[in-house]
Amino acid sequence: MGERIIVAGASLGGLRAAEQLRSAGWDGEITVVGEEAHPPYNRPPLSKEVLAAPGTPEEALASLTFRPKRNATGIQWRLGTRITGSNLAAGTLTLEDGEELGFNGLVVATGLRPRRVQAPGPLAGRFILRTLDDALALHAALVPGARVSVIGSGFIGCETAATAASLGCEVTLVEGRTGPMERPLGSALSRGVRALLTGRGIDCRRGVSVIRYRGTESCTGLELSDGTLLHADVVVEAVGSMANTEWLEGNDLDLGDGVECDRHLRVLTAAGQPVPGVVAVGDIARYPDVRNALPARRVEHWATPSDTAKIAAPALVAAINGLPPAEAAAPLPTFWTDIFGTRINGIGSPAHARETRVLEGNPAHPQAGVAMGYYRDNTLIGVVNAGLPASRNLHYRQLVLDAGVLVTT
Repeated sequence: MGERIIVAGASLGGLRAAEQLRSAGWDGEITVVGEEAHPPYNRPPLSKEVLAAPGTPEEALASLTFRPKRNATGIQWRLGTRITGSNLAAGTLTLEDGEELGFNGLVVATGLRPRRVQAPGPLAGRFILRTLDDALALHAALVPGARVSVIGSGFIGCETAATAASLGCEVTLVEGRTGPMERPLGSALSRGVRALLTGRGIDCRRGVSVIRYRGTESCTGLELSDGTLLHADVVVEAVGSMANTEWLEGNDLDLGDGVECDRHLRVLTAAGQPVPGVVAVGDIARYPDVRNALPARRVEHWATPSDTAKIAAPALVAAINGLPPAEAAAPLPTFWTDIFGTRINGIGSPAHARETRVLEGNPAHPQAGVAMGYYRDNTLIGVVNAGLPASRNLHYRQLVLDAGVLVTT
């Protein structure tokens, strides 16, 4: 076997990793292995534009598929192929058909899958939203007048609820323990988002969870923890994600929440030592927030695959060549969403703040324009703005960049 790097995962993280490996000077073989049959495509529109009006499956895929950068040449794509095991010390991966692939370097980019609600009852009629196929199946069920219950009020839950309402469905949002997008937005702005949702006819149920699904062959309703019974034609479960790490078990890694990495995205053993020739990218990677001196965590935002690939790929090429990793700029997390036409932009690490301040506007009316600052030890570590021009978003991005405390150890 010649020199080969395997990229495990063929979504955006896998694509960006392959591109960055070429940019870092790797001219050996690159093989990208992905479980989905589709080439890498853009996921954020799945709960918004695609869910509302996908067109044919071919049209939907064409509108979402990424075009690789010009330097991403000579890459072998093994799509529709699941990885079932690995031996990192021996440099091998095992595929579901028993085939074994050897590697000199490995990029872990297998990402996430949706969690399911752990409640008794039928599974039919309960949808998740992670893939294009999920979006197409759910769109077919969102007919005008359908009673739709969305479980979970994070980004996917709120976006899906808004899209279903725009399609003429009767929508109930079961928020769970926190309000709409409360963890990244904070309580004040979360209340404003709830008002935005209820103002468009969505029934938001606060502080309740599902304890049982009704129905025999298919789900026809759900019982909530407050004793309420909701009748439903469609149920969407949007209760978070789980990292796809099972294929890495048995390699003495810390897989408690994704894959633990150092600041160069090198995968670490359970004892905290880098595994030779193995890095991770995207939302499966748990890495330290050196910008704000915060512990290792996963970041589930659209920009994370690109940001981490720029660090991980050069570090992997350096390791294969027997060199130490070069210093790289720490990622600045960013996220965005659209709720009934109101754009919400997030910059930095607002979920880890200890204090929130209004920078402009009124959080009770996000559609009218608002910006919230998120502080830790009196340092600005994040800003969320809603309903503001792009120039204001750039202004707040620079404020967060300027305020960051970089740790270089």
